[in-house]
Amino acid sequence: MSALDHARSRRRTASARPCSCPLALPCECSYPVLLRARLRAATERLRADSLMHNGHVLAASSIVAAGLGAFFWILATRYYSVEAVGRSYAALSAAMFLATLGSLNLGDALVRFVPAAGRHTRRLVLWCYAVSAGCSALVAVGFLLLLPVVAPNLRYLHSPVLAVSFVAATAGYAIFVLQDGALTGTRRTGWVLGENAVFAVAKSLLLAGCAALAVGTGILVAWAVAMVVSIGLANVVLFRRAVPVHAAADDGTAEPPQRVLRWAGADYLGNLFSFASYSAVPLIVLAQLGPEGSAYYSLAFVIASTLFVATFSMGHSLVVEGARDPRRLAEYAGRMLRHTGLLLSGAVLVIVVGAPWILSVFGAAYAENGTAVLRLLALCALPIAVTNVVIQVSRVRRALSWMVGVRMASAVMIITLVSVLLPRYGLVGVGLAWVIAEYTLAAFLLVVLRRWLRTTEAPAVEPRVAEPAATEGGEGDDH
Repeated sequence: MSALDHARSRRRTASARPCSCPLALPCECSYPVLLRARLRAATERLRADSLMHNGHVLAASSIVAAGLGAFFWILATRYYSVEAVGRSYAALSAAMFLATLGSLNLGDALVRFVPAAGRHTRRLVLWCYAVSAGCSALVAVGFLLLLPVVAPNLRYLHSPVLAVSFVAATAGYAIFVLQDGALTGTRRTGWVLGENAVFAVAKSLLLAGCAALAVGTGILVAWAVAMVVSIGLANVVLFRRAVPVHAAADDGTAEPPQRVLRWAGADYLGNLFSFASYSAVPLIVLAQLGPEGSAYYSLAFVIASTLFVATFSMGHSLVVEGARDPRRLAEYAGRMLRHTGLLLSGAVLVIVVGAPWILSVFGAAYAENGTAVLRLLALCALPIAVTNVVIQVSRVRRALSWMVGVRMASAVMIITLVSVLLPRYGLVGVGLAWVIAEYTLAAFLLVVLRRWLRTTEAPAVEPRVAEPAATEGGEGDDH
C-alpha cells in the first residue's frame, strides 16, 4: 500500500470512531472528527454542571413560551374577529392574573423547598397544589361576583357554563404554574421546557381545529384543552418518575419543610412590588403621552423584558442548587453572576445596535419613536442580573426582609423617577428612569453581595438530598 493510500485509510478509520485525542494539532485525527469531539466534550461538561445546564434550560423555556405564545395570538387574529380576540384575550388575562394572585407564590416556594424535601416532597407538592387551586378558585368566584363593576365587558362569563369553566380554568392555571416549580425543584428542567412547548403547540393546533369547525369560543376552548393536556402529561412525569427518584435519594436526614407559608408570603409581597412597577409605568405613560406613546413604550418594554424574564428564570437554578447544598451557595452565586453577565452583554449589544431594525418590523413609527427607549431598557438587563442573584440568594438564605426590600426599592425608585422625568423628556425620560434606578440599586447590591459571597455557610442550612444524577442526563432520566 502506498503512503497516500495508507494516509487515506487512517483518516477513514479516524472518522469512523469517537475521538478523544488530547494532543494539539496536528494529530492523526481529521479536523471534522476533532471538532465534533471537542463539541461533544463541551456539551458533556455543560450537562454535568447542573447549575448552568438547568439555568440555560429554564431561560430557554421562558423564551420559547413567550415566542410560541405570541404565535398563538397571531393565529387568533387570522381566524377570529377583532371583537372575539379582544374578549378572549381579556378573559384569559383575567384568569391568569387571578391565578397569580391566588397561587400565593407557592410555585417559587416549591423551587426553594423541594430540593431538600426528600421523602416529604409528594406531600409538599400536593399541599401546595390544594392551597393554590382552592385560593385561585375563590378569587375567581369573587371576580365573577364583581364583574359588573370591575369588567362589565366580560359579562358574558356570567352564563353558568362559562362561569364554571372560568373558575376551573383559573384553578387549573395555578396548578400549571406550580408544576413548573415542582419539576424545577426535582431538577427535571427539560420537562419544564417540554410541557411549555406542548402547551403552546397544542393550543395552536386546537385553535386551527376550532376555527375550521366554526367554534365561536374557539380561542378559549383551545387554550383550556391544551392546558389540561399539559397538566396531565407534566404530572404523570412528576409523580411517577421525578418525585419517586427524588424521594429515594433521601438518606433519612431530610426534615419536613418549615414555615413555607411565611417564606411564600414574603416572596409574594416582593413580587407584588415588581408587578406594581411593571403595571404602573404604562398607566403613567398612557395618562401623559396618550395611546400612541403607550404603544411605543409597551412594545419596547415587551422586547427588553424578555431578557429580564430569562434572567430570573435562569436564577431559579441557583435557588435549587443552593437549597440542596447551602455550603456552596457563595460559589454558585458568583458563577451565576459572571455567567449571566456574559450572556446578557451579548444580547444587550444586539438589541442596542439593532433596535431601529427590530422595531421597523412593526412599522416606521415604532422605529422612529421607540428606538431610544428600547436601547435604554435593554441596558437595564445588566444591573438586573445583579438584582436577580441577590434575590435568589435571599430566597435560599430565607432573608425575608431582603426578599421584599430589594423589589420594593426598585419599584419606588422607578415609579418616582418616571413621574419626574417623563413630563420633561418624554419616552427617553422613562428609559432614563429605569436606567438610573436599576444601576443605582445594583451598585448598592454589589457591595452587599460581595459580603454575602465571602460567607461560607448560609444561616439556614438544610440537609442535602444527594440524588444519583446531577442533571436530567443521569440515572433515572426520563428521556
